[in-house]
Amino acid sequence: MFTYTFLCPSRTTLSLVKEPLRPISICASSKSPSPQVLTFWQWLKEEGIVSAKTPVKPAIVQEGLGLIALRDIAKNDVVLEVPRRLWINPDAAAASEVGSLCSGLKPWVSVALFLIKERLKEDSLWRVYFDILPQFTNSTIFWSENELAELQGTQLLNTTLNVKEYVQNEFSKVKEIILSDENLFPNAVTFDDFLWAFGVLRSRAFSRLRGQNLVMIPGVDLINHSSSVTTEDHAHEINGPAGLFSWDLLFSLRSPIDVKAGEQVYIQYGLKKSNAELALDYGFIESSTLNRDTYTMTLEMPDSDPFYADKLEIAESNGLEKTAYFDISMDNSIPPEMLKYLRLVVLEGADGFFLESVFRNTIWGILDSPISRDNEELVCRVVREICKSALSGYRTSNEEDMKLMARGNLDSRFEMAIKIRLAEKKILEQVDKVFAERELRLNQLEYYQERRLKELAPCKQQ
Repeated sequence: MFTYTFLCPSRTTLSLVKEPLRPISICASSKSPSPQVLTFWQWLKEEGIVSAKTPVKPAIVQEGLGLIALRDIAKNDVVLEVPRRLWINPDAAAASEVGSLCSGLKPWVSVALFLIKERLKEDSLWRVYFDILPQFTNSTIFWSENELAELQGTQLLNTTLNVKEYVQNEFSKVKEIILSDENLFPNAVTFDDFLWAFGVLRSRAFSRLRGQNLVMIPGVDLINHSSSVTTEDHAHEINGPAGLFSWDLLFSLRSPIDVKAGEQVYIQYGLKKSNAELALDYGFIESSTLNRDTYTMTLEMPDSDPFYADKLEIAESNGLEKTAYFDISMDNSIPPEMLKYLRLVVLEGADGFFLESVFRNTIWGILDSPISRDNEELVCRVVREICKSALSGYRTSNEEDMKLMARGNLDSRFEMAIKIRLAEKKILEQVDKVFAERELRLNQLEYYQERRLKELAPCKQQ
């Protein structure tokens, strides 16, 4: 009659990122960055990107590396501007030694090969930039099997494994291309090398410039994320001076908020990203006024349903498909579209008349409210079965997780795993409670026939 799955679809959109590993720091640390970072900053000076007018400097902060204001910076003031000749993107890959291998490859795969090649070159233009790139981040794609075991039952585990499988499949395809030219890659390129490149792109690439779907900007990617920044308006593409006698496209990073001298400059990595997405992309989660704890309920119409064709037509005409995804957040109401979709999918028996052509233009509006007791009872039962099945997949109870959290001084990945699974379980329990209470009120709800009689009553009196 009705099937459902629990897999949260993997997110592969890339956005500007850095590897924030810990909670946000308000002020800079006095600790100086490593010699490699200082060499990188000197390179930016030599390339004309950093000057005496540059309002920031790199520093060691709680997240790792960050940009600290040297003076007060007003909202929308320029922080850094980087010319296109230093961008790392598919165009740079195509113009490089690996360009001959990139024909027909996905853009990110081309850039991944470029990163792997340039990382090995002592004379690479980006040599000092590669020297400061991390070997890995706290992203779940770099977690060990034991660490991933702490995510048992979570949607984040499914998504992480799917992403790694996707990267492995892409590596298998491109491996033959790599082996075809020993001069380009004299040393064996491993899956770990390829995963590193993917992780760097996923955590540091920027995709909001016109026509730029995948671009790394050296220097800009030192900037960290803060939940206190509530706008994503920090990136601009402009024409400007790119040298003594040249003009080019520039990536212009602007401060989204006012910053005092000595404070860290922040941006917002994504207002709509869930904590699971933050963990997958960047290797951190946050607790903030933004409700980032979500559970994606995935619902699917079974092909065996005798009304499948009619139901699918109705769903598609209202922007949904055979498989539909609904994000449920902590303490928020059930998405109305999810209830309508469920009522449609479980519709059967005596309620089949709603699928007749006479209702085709009004059925979606009718589904705003319960249509029959049997249908609404089935909706409640299906949702509660989903919640029960999902909750049985976790390795710990809420009480056990709360005790673990109370201990304190936890490994950052272990703490992240606990918070992710605890949030998912609480949302599932919240949803189960909503529909358990609804089951108790089934006899009190008003259904289609009662509503229709009320609508017709005035007509009869006239």
